[in-house]
Amino acid sequence: MNAKTTIKERLTSSLGKKQLAAIAILLAVGGVAAVAILSSSTNKPAAPVAAAESEHKHEAGEQSHSEAEPAKGANGGQLMIDGDFGLEMVLAEQGGEARMKLWLSQKGQPLPPSGSRATAELVRPGGVTDKISFTVDKDVLISTQPVAEPHVFEGTITLQTATEPYIFTFSQKEGVIALSDAQVQSAGIGLDTAAPASIKSALQLPGEIRFNEDRTAHVVPRVAGIVDAVPVSLGQAVKQGQVLAVISSAQVSEQRSELQAAQKRLQLARTTYERERKLFEEKISPEQDVLQAQQALREVEISVANAQQKLQALGAGPGSGALTRFELKAPFDGVVVEKHISLGEQVKEDANVFTISDLRMVWVQMNVAAKDLPLVRVGERATVRATAFEQTATGNVVYVGSLIGEQTRTAQARVTIANPNMTWRPGLYVNVELVASETTLPVTVSSEAIQTLNDKPVVFLRTPGGFVPQPVELGRSDGKRVEIVKGLQPGTRYASTGSFVLKAEAGKGSATHTH
Repeated sequence: MNAKTTIKERLTSSLGKKQLAAIAILLAVGGVAAVAILSSSTNKPAAPVAAAESEHKHEAGEQSHSEAEPAKGANGGQLMIDGDFGLEMVLAEQGGEARMKLWLSQKGQPLPPSGSRATAELVRPGGVTDKISFTVDKDVLISTQPVAEPHVFEGTITLQTATEPYIFTFSQKEGVIALSDAQVQSAGIGLDTAAPASIKSALQLPGEIRFNEDRTAHVVPRVAGIVDAVPVSLGQAVKQGQVLAVISSAQVSEQRSELQAAQKRLQLARTTYERERKLFEEKISPEQDVLQAQQALREVEISVANAQQKLQALGAGPGSGALTRFELKAPFDGVVVEKHISLGEQVKEDANVFTISDLRMVWVQMNVAAKDLPLVRVGERATVRATAFEQTATGNVVYVGSLIGEQTRTAQARVTIANPNMTWRPGLYVNVELVASETTLPVTVSSEAIQTLNDKPVVFLRTPGGFVPQPVELGRSDGKRVEIVKGLQPGTRYASTGSFVLKAEAGKGSATHTH
């Protein structure tokens, strides 16, 4: 018996037939697996594990995306794979602007971009779409225009190589401020939708409150004399006919004496006329005596009327007390805004002793530049806002000057406003707002939503899981709504109130801003 036979017999005796069959099957399966592994390693180039996990299948212009982190390429960019073909995309700073760069590869080896054409379409959260074209720069395709901030968009790259077309899709989420719904509510951030609105284009003009000169009087005594009493004080409200001051005047005394003398003569002349008329009727006196008496009566009547008119011209009455007493009275209801008279003072007939103004209506004086004159018309409605405190009033333009000042090159205009509570004091600076036009605009947002980042106006758009600052181009505004000329589409959700919180969060992230 040889060694081989002995070993075989021992194995046969120690193992059953079924056990031998199972061992044979296991050996056969292992051999097939080994052959498969060797075949795979010799026919397919090795690829990065991350790239293999995020492999894209190019079928009819669509790709299947992995939920894993995008693979990185040799240049640190996002790597997208379609079979043996690879595309690496990077947003790189160049001259202070971000540009998109594309590197091509085939079976893991760099592929020269010459002969290839590429375009990209970037859809931003606000619905704005950017179209990007590329040009060949040595071994890379580089975008011909910069990619504007923020770099948050859904992108599609269409590439045509010398042999085959490709389409890749990708997402860019740089600078998103992550906030949950609960955090948004606790931070007091309100949401609104960009929508059409009517905006009134307003003209802002500086102005000043002035006295209503139609209801302002500089009171003068019209007679010289000594001040006996001043029953009113500065700032006091007075009624029409109320006594402002009492003056002892010799001139008034003379006029009253003249009036009293004329009145006495009138009584005598009237008695004489009546006697002569009766005598004439009784055929005792001739008609000539009656006519002479009548003529004398008429002359005395004229003297009385003349004396009365002189007293009225002075603002004095006949008087029932001292002949020298002269009462200076208020010409209308108003407020004593100036007082230049004291007890015992000698005043002249033309002295400005009081200024009375009816402050229930005041004027708003403003200077209008020549270019704005066509927008300022008599009867136009105006809104007046105080600069020193929160107060507004409305009125109408009542006057627009016909001349332009030689020095200021402006024309004067005036608005009249009611002042029932005496809030609008003369000398107060105000801003006058006139409606120039009213237009319905397609895209507007709340004025509170506008913030400034990097010296550019932005609106924070609502995105799934947070907000993103969207640069916008502003148009007309009425203080409540602002026109968005570029950067937003109607229906876009945005932070209407509390956007300053988002600006603060965006500022924190700007220190680590990279591409």
